[in-house]
Amino acid sequence: MNRYLLKRFGTTVLVLISVSILTFSMVFVTPGDPAVTALTEQMGHQPSEEAVSEFREQHGLNDPFVVQYVNWLTDVLSGDLGVSYSSEQTVASMIGQRLPNTITLAVAAMAVAIAIALPAGVASATNPGSRIDYAAQFGALVGVSMPNFWLGYLLIMIGALWLNIFPVSGAGDLAHLVLPAVTLGSGMAAVIARLVRTAMLDVFDAAYIDTARSKGLRERIVVYKHALRNALVPVVTIVGLQFSYVLNGAVVVEVVFQRPGLGTLLVDAIFARDYPVIQGVTLLVGVIFVLTNLIVDLTYQFLDPRIDHGGEPV
Repeated sequence: MNRYLLKRFGTTVLVLISVSILTFSMVFVTPGDPAVTALTEQMGHQPSEEAVSEFREQHGLNDPFVVQYVNWLTDVLSGDLGVSYSSEQTVASMIGQRLPNTITLAVAAMAVAIAIALPAGVASATNPGSRIDYAAQFGALVGVSMPNFWLGYLLIMIGALWLNIFPVSGAGDLAHLVLPAVTLGSGMAAVIARLVRTAMLDVFDAAYIDTARSKGLRERIVVYKHALRNALVPVVTIVGLQFSYVLNGAVVVEVVFQRPGLGTLLVDAIFARDYPVIQGVTLLVGVIFVLTNLIVDLTYQFLDPRIDHGGEPV
């Protein structure tokens, strides 16, 4: 086990280094001069060549790529993500102000997805070919097919403008969270429900399910204690990966609902060519994605002891 953990953590470190290189590199291939963009926004007019040159020198933009990357990575490892070109606030403080809203939205969306997907998937698998099954599959198809931005505007129109129950935009109390969480969680619910159905149908064909039933166990115990737990192994993988993709989906949902979070922070930074903010937010999302995958892998052992430490079935 320790050998597997060391190997898995070593792989994670290499992936994180690759993520940092890609994160730092991608801003150099985007068009536009960050010095000109930042100074124009600060001064309200086109900056002089002297001002641009001074800005580039001050922020190390004239240094070679490798020097800039090493300096940036050294600062990141010490907890310094830099200073925003536009607001002159530290990137860490800007992320710290927005991150709670995004995390809250992600957790709420995942809760919505699981609350819908598990009952729908189990009901569909235990009643194959029934109206319940067809209804669940149709609902999953609709959920997968609807883009987040389209569903978001639809929910705003119904829940905020017609029924006047929920606020149109912003962040604050629970009412501000309902529509964005449903918007972001519905697509994940559809994917997870279909996976739960497929995994449980496979498990129902296993010999140990027939053995459990032949012992006279109640069907509820067979379904929830024996079938569902074993079917959760592939489901947990998808849930973990979906949680990572929530951060990507949050960009669109936060813009639709004008919710202050990492998504709107990243979009504003991209339009302003604010390199430190773009790099900081992107790196944070990448780190969360990689660490989520690590946690998913380690969770296998808890759900199915038959899986060895290398992640392969015994």
